[in-house]
Amino acid sequence: MTRLPAGAARARLIADTALDLLAERGMRGLTHRAVDEAAGLPTGSTSNQARTRLALLEAAVRRLAVREGEMLALRELPDPAGGPEALADTIALALHRTLTGRRTLLIARYELTLEASRRPELRAIHDTEGRAFRDPLVALLTAAGSTAPERHALSVLAWCEGLMFSCAAGSYRAEVSGLELLRVSARELLRGFFPLPAPSRNRG
Repeated sequence: MTRLPAGAARARLIADTALDLLAERGMRGLTHRAVDEAAGLPTGSTSNQARTRLALLEAAVRRLAVREGEMLALRELPDPAGGPEALADTIALALHRTLTGRRTLLIARYELTLEASRRPELRAIHDTEGRAFRDPLVALLTAAGSTAPERHALSVLAWCEGLMFSCAAGSYRAEVSGLELLRVSARELLRGFFPLPAPSRNRG
């Protein structure tokens, strides 16, 4: 007899399965029964963990934020206190990890973001979890010498989001941007905020 996960392990399994289903089948394919079946859990397990659809979506949003944070491993990224060039390296590496890690997380995030735009009650938790990335970016820009970190953060996030969507679901989905290409692009973007030297062609 298969031993079923209990407590926190089962909650993670349900949330992870919900994210996989969102990426594979879209919002319509996410049901309590579908999660039970895909996770190999007895019927009713997901309902016991997340009694409503909103609760299931909230669990997915929270788990998504955790998994994205683990994948980025922000503490391992270059220290942006080294200035704008180090900040460009940080942004490039974070993007590269996201695009070469699990693209399914990106697709699931887009599904959840669109659903949050229709559900004010989901929007609140979605935006709260999102600040876990926005606020550190503002701090990083400040440390790098930005004179308008909030405004610059909006520009950086918009650029990152656009690039990730294009590579995950848009016209560039069949291509994976290399780390050096992302680094050059990040430097080009940040050159509008800070005085940066031209990128070196010999940099690996």
